[in-house]
This record gives sequence, structure tokens and C-alpha cells, in this order.
Amino acid sequence: METRILGKSGIALPVLSFGASSLGAEFRNVDVNEALQSVHTALELGMNFIDTSPFYGRGMSEVLLGIALKQHQRQDYLLGTKLGRYSLAHFDFSAKRVEESVHVSLHRLGTDYLDVLLLHDVEFVKLPQIWEETIPAVIDLKKRGLVRAIGFSCYPMKTFNTVLNHVEDDIDCVLSYNQYTLQNTRFADELVPRLKPKGIGAINAGPFSARLLTNAELPAWLKEPEEVKAAARAAAKLCANQGIDIAQLALQYSCANPEITSTVAGSANPNNIAKWAKWLEQPIDQALLDQVLALFAPVKNLGHNEGLAENN
Repeated sequence: METRILGKSGIALPVLSFGASSLGAEFRNVDVNEALQSVHTALELGMNFIDTSPFYGRGMSEVLLGIALKQHQRQDYLLGTKLGRYSLAHFDFSAKRVEESVHVSLHRLGTDYLDVLLLHDVEFVKLPQIWEETIPAVIDLKKRGLVRAIGFSCYPMKTFNTVLNHVEDDIDCVLSYNQYTLQNTRFADELVPRLKPKGIGAINAGPFSARLLTNAELPAWLKEPEEVKAAARAAAKLCANQGIDIAQLALQYSCANPEITSTVAGSANPNNIAKWAKWLEQPIDQALLDQVLALFAPVKNLGHNEGLAENN
């Protein structure tokens, strides 16, 4: 699989990476054997960067991932996890918890270092703590060889820019989710131009935008505006009428941008992962893509608020 270098870190990531949130049964009950096989399938197909978090399944994702990875040599995969978010409402970005969290994650994952460490969903806390306390603690972990590349994740563009104002010379990458898709390209439009001159790598998660860009029934918890959902249903129908799954077009589109180092997608179903790899081997249908982008044009970049009101 094609790889791209993650900013100034020198780490080469596959254009499609494996997201292990599904191993934590975040979205549905999972079969443990299927979940473990999904890891093996991803690695066999070249998705050798794996993204997880102690938040996913409240530790379950990291534990299952650690079990699966016992069958693989450490040099054969790249591993990223996060810190700071531990439940729907529990956030702790203190320096003390940074140290504790990383050592717990290393134990669960069965490794003695991480390739990527991200602060998870920083928009849910008062932001000065991030640059005053959390980032210095993470930099110390990097100096000690426990982490190769550091960064943060969030959703609001305002939060990205506020935090970057204080840490852009100290971090290696950021992760944005649901904002480089067929419907929402704010990550590439507004943030990547700031990241590139600083050598900060751009990781995009959620090419299917929480099932919005699939044929699956939209979940009740999906926060996107109703007009966005309606446009997505119309786009899915348009694709289906031409014999294409909208999820295929969505994945191809998100992975095609050379300015995005890697796109993270996850599933506890190995068949899905094998299907994604096949989709990426096929050329994108440019005519269909143009029609779909036209359908989304009236709702392009519409999203929702996330985190503290002051951070949106």
C-alpha cells in the first residue's frame, strides 16, 4: 500500500490506516475472534499503522489489540494511542495522568514504545492546560524514547488553531475526524495549509463520517444537521443507481489527497477491511464523484459543535 511521510517525524504511514475503535465495541457488539482477525487482515493488506485509545471500550480496544499483536513482530507495525479522554464525561489532561495513562497503554498493547501519541478530544477542557501542562509532559515522554511522534486530536477548527498558536513548534501531527470527506473538507481547506509549512503531519479519521457516507441506517446519535443527512441519502441513491457503494467513493476520495498523510478507518469485521483494500486498488469514478460533490455543495462543510461552547 502507498505510504506518505508524517510531517517532520520521518514516519511513513499507509494512506489507509486501521482504526481500532471498533474493537472496543463502541458502535456494536463484536465477536472477539472477528475483532482479532480484523487486526491480522489489516496488517496483511498493508494497513500497518493502528490507531486506538484508552477511551475506546474503556480499555477494551487496547487490550484486544495487544492480544492480536502478540502474533506480529513489533517492527512490522506502527502503533498510535491517545490520552486524556477516558469516558464520555471523564477527561484528565494533568501531567500526572499523562505518565500513568501511557504506561497503562504500553502494558495493554504489549510494547515498550509508541509511534504516535495524541491528546484525545482537547475541545472538552479548558485549553490553557493543554499547552501549559499536558504538552510539556508529552514532550518529556518523547525525550525518554517512549514516543516517537506527538500531537493532538479534536473536532472544532477554532480549537485546532487556538492550540496550534501555542504548540505548533513542538508537535509532529494532528488528527481530525469527519472533516475530510465527500461532504466536509474543512480540514484540508482551512487547517492543512497551516500545518504543512511547519512540518506537522495531517491524519484524517472517519472517511465514512460516522456512517453518513454509507448505505447503513443512520445512527440516532449522529449529530449532523438534517439537511446534511438528506443530501447523504440522495448521494447514496445516486451511487447505487450507478452500481457503486457510496462508501467506496468516500474512501477513495479521502485517501487520494496527497496532503493528508493517512486516513483512519475501522471495523471489527475483517471482510470490510479486505473490501476497503480492493476499493483503493480501483480508479475513482471521476464523473460520479463530480455528481456527488455537486449534490453536497449546498451543505458543504456544515457540521456540528463539539466540546465546550467556548472552544467552538
